[in-house]
Amino acid sequence: MMIDIAVHVGTLFAVMLYFWRDMWLIAVGVVRLAAGRSNPGARLALYIAIGTVPIVIVGFLGKDFIATHFRSAEIIAWATLGFGIILWIADRVGMTLRKIEHLSWGSVLFIGLMQVLALIPGTSRSGITMTAARVLGMERQEAARFSMLLSIPTILGAGIISSYDLYESGDMALGLDALIAAAIAFLTAMIAIWGLMRWLRNASFTPFVLYRIILAAGLLYWVYA
Repeated sequence: MMIDIAVHVGTLFAVMLYFWRDMWLIAVGVVRLAAGRSNPGARLALYIAIGTVPIVIVGFLGKDFIATHFRSAEIIAWATLGFGIILWIADRVGMTLRKIEHLSWGSVLFIGLMQVLALIPGTSRSGITMTAARVLGMERQEAARFSMLLSIPTILGAGIISSYDLYESGDMALGLDALIAAAIAFLTAMIAIWGLMRWLRNASFTPFVLYRIILAAGLLYWVYA
């Protein structure tokens, strides 16, 4: 359990560091919002809040049901394949006209509702939110950027829940393995985010779709063979 928390923390720090300009913009926006004023940072903060509400509600109410009924390798394999193909279709047919600031409240809620599907193992939280963003016509880099920013409260919430469960178990020892796990998660997340954002400057999501298809094929072979 401590390793899970360490991985959450490492990933969270990587996202926040890479998007530090957005984090600063959001922090200033929240302060202005508290003072009754608004700016692009305040709007972005509200976007993230609205986009997070659906998965918080469904995750809280359906956590036990999902853990009981959606943890089979078969479901993971088909979700990996199906949502990978849907990402490819959305990326092929979606326009590339909109940035985050062009989103409407309804669009943000739509992305948030699609994020709920990430509770099904194999879906990929980032994959489904980027799919939803591409359906709405967002540029590829902007879709990835908003998906990553939307991950911050989700990762933070998962880490808090894991920490609470660990506290309830009475085993709060922070070992060297947990520190190493956090460091590895931080480094790998930074490399992955940097590589993704750089790739999406001039290319599509196709390599990631192919990865999901190959992974799903391997899982399905393992399940049915």
